[in-house]
Amino acid sequence: MQKTLAMKLLTGKKIPYTPMTYPTEMRDAVAIAAVFGAPPGQVFKTLVVTAPAPGIKPMLVMVPADRQLDLKKLAKAVGVKKLKMATHAEAEKMTGLQVGGISPLALLNRGFAIYLDAFSREWDEVFISAGQRGINLRLSARDLEKVTRARVVDVAD
Repeated sequence: MQKTLAMKLLTGKKIPYTPMTYPTEMRDAVAIAAVFGAPPGQVFKTLVVTAPAPGIKPMLVMVPADRQLDLKKLAKAVGVKKLKMATHAEAEKMTGLQVGGISPLALLNRGFAIYLDAFSREWDEVFISAGQRGINLRLSARDLEKVTRARVVDVAD
């Protein structure tokens, strides 16, 4: 397996991780969790969110596979009136990554504000995309929080 940008970043920072593969045609994070034999809440999907207000960075928001992002909670946490989910096409254009393979680890210092749902603190380890479809990384939830400098927020319902 060729190392993704996310894997190279973690290796460079001496952060331990385990690459976990799944069939690339799978899109449902809950089904992917089943492949890993993990509870769906331990697998985090990365969503791209934008604010219509000027000067607000686009956001990468990591939430558990079995939960939905509450845009109202996120807007309140960010201090704006309204947010919207990027469409698949918009998310791919903004990140340069395929939906299903969007990883904050591959997008550090690329102009995104990064948020991690507070459910992450219920786990020692979480799974997050490696930056390409078919590969997730299992790593310490604390390490993910530290390396991405994500703001931990309560935004999933």
